[in-house]
Amino acid sequence: MRRLPLRSRLTILTAAAVAVAVALVALACWFITRDQLIRQVDATLRDQVPSGGTTAYVNTILRNCQPDAPSRSDLPPGLTSVQVVEAGGSRCVGPNSAAVKVQGTDTRVAKGELESATHNARTDSGQSVRVYTVQLVNVGPNFSSRTNLALSISRPLSETDHTLDQLAWVLLAVAGVGVVGAASAGLWIARAGLRPVDRLTETVEHIARTEDLNVSIPVEGEDEIARLSASFNAMTSALASSRDRQQQLIADAGHELRTPLTSLRTNIELLERSEATGRAIPPEDRRALLASVKAQMTELAALIGDLQELSRPDAVPTLEVVALHASAETALERARLRGPDLKITAELAPWYVRTEPAALERAIVNLLDNAVKFSPPGGEIEVRLRDGQLTVRDHGPGIPEEELPHVFERFWRSPSARSLPGSGLGLSIVARTVQQSGGEVTLSRAPGGGTLATLRLPGAPTPPPEPPEAPAEYQGFDA
Repeated sequence: MRRLPLRSRLTILTAAAVAVAVALVALACWFITRDQLIRQVDATLRDQVPSGGTTAYVNTILRNCQPDAPSRSDLPPGLTSVQVVEAGGSRCVGPNSAAVKVQGTDTRVAKGELESATHNARTDSGQSVRVYTVQLVNVGPNFSSRTNLALSISRPLSETDHTLDQLAWVLLAVAGVGVVGAASAGLWIARAGLRPVDRLTETVEHIARTEDLNVSIPVEGEDEIARLSASFNAMTSALASSRDRQQQLIADAGHELRTPLTSLRTNIELLERSEATGRAIPPEDRRALLASVKAQMTELAALIGDLQELSRPDAVPTLEVVALHASAETALERARLRGPDLKITAELAPWYVRTEPAALERAIVNLLDNAVKFSPPGGEIEVRLRDGQLTVRDHGPGIPEEELPHVFERFWRSPSARSLPGSGLGLSIVARTVQQSGGEVTLSRAPGGGTLATLRLPGAPTPPPEPPEAPAEYQGFDA
């Protein structure tokens, strides 16, 4: 079954389900009909028991068993056969009656253990009959020595069996037609029901063949197939967006790498030409040239580090309880080294968050680097941490209102900052780190000029309680 196509499996399962249902209904119909026919035969046998003339009727049958009895052919009428059964198992068959084999139920009725009994039996010739046996309580004086007698009335089951056989063939034919019709209907239903799946399959094969993620499937209705189509369209849209972002990242990275690489190549070519021609470069120019090479290498290293950081956007960070104020203090020390002529003030209230320690410190360093980069010489940077909100305010030129929506985009740099060192990835890294920690970060124009960076992280002013230590006898063992 697993090797068959889905359409064939649905057709087979539908036909099998209908076949089982039809078979159960046919069997139930057959058994109900048989029960009704048997009930009718039993009622006919009970009606054949003579009322009021039992003595004469039985005496006639018993008289027929005597050796010198004349042959009679007028009793009983019709298809009914009659015989008298004694408690010992012997029988006396009535005129024109078929001899039926005596069973234990008949002798029990003759003994008085049962008032009557109805059962199937066979004649001496092997014919199947239905037998109704009733106890005899009144026998004529000529046969008073015979006691414990029962009267058995039987009727052949040939008519009933013939009717049941015909019914069985009719039901079998109806079941066969039903199964064939169910298979045809199942095939049609499978084709109609799987048509959206066929379209989905064709679309998937087209995408796999052409890598065209702009193809979508029409969504019709609100059933499971429609939900699957909508989910597939959402998946292809996400894949297309991811591929576009990847291509954009590659293009932007190539663009950003081109400038330092071009400068490095030019400087190295100058050094190489100087060595090849023997014309020495003046010492001051050589020092400036080497300083430029060092600066470009530092910028390349920073850019590569930022790209590596952004190359794992879906990585699951290792979250720990981190003291935000301690991470901010460490970042402040690095910022003071990078801006020795700047005045950096800080007010840091305790705040504990759950995040990745290295990523959090890098994000705060990037915010402070931005403030240091755009602060005028001798300027002031104010850092505040209160109730989980970290603010970094500088007194530089600020960011124009129209550029604020783009500050967290990768490789985006303000036109006024393109001459300054940097890769344009720092604020993107900040935004991603803060989002992974469940917080938010914003940049806005500060009152009176400059830029105000606000970072909010959920946490608490006190660290969580330490787990209780295990008793000494359990230390060293896993819980």
